[in-house]
Amino acid sequence: MSIRLYALDGCPWCEKAADALDTAGVEYETEWVDALHSDRNEVKRVSGQRGVPVIVDEERGVTMAESANIVEYVEKSLA
Repeated sequence: MSIRLYALDGCPWCEKAADALDTAGVEYETEWVDALHSDRNEVKRVSGQRGVPVIVDEERGVTMAESANIVEYVEKSLA
């Protein structure tokens, strides 16, 4: 899968990013992260920070955080 979404269960911003991907019909894999920021080493490794949501589009070489940025990227580049 070339699109990965790092998300926290129950996070409204993560749900917003997932909804944008779903609406655009994009296939993606969700990587569920730990609630503790200190345990989000994988998110830190791929994005340089520990916050979620984070999207990784391997095919286009894009890694991005912040739900508003992700929604805009999905609508303009993936829809």
